[in-house]
Amino acid sequence: MTGAQASYLQTLSEESGEEFDASLTKAQASERIDALQAKTGRGQD
Repeated sequence: MTGAQASYLQTLSEESGEEFDASLTKAQASERIDALQAKTGRGQD
């Protein structure tokens, strides 16, 4: 994953109480971000 994805995923993981997995690929990280945004309500207008 990219540095930006890692940073954002870490924040989302902390907010949602989920574990942060630093070994994800870019595609996996993107899917995880989408899932955690839905869970936390972040990224929604």
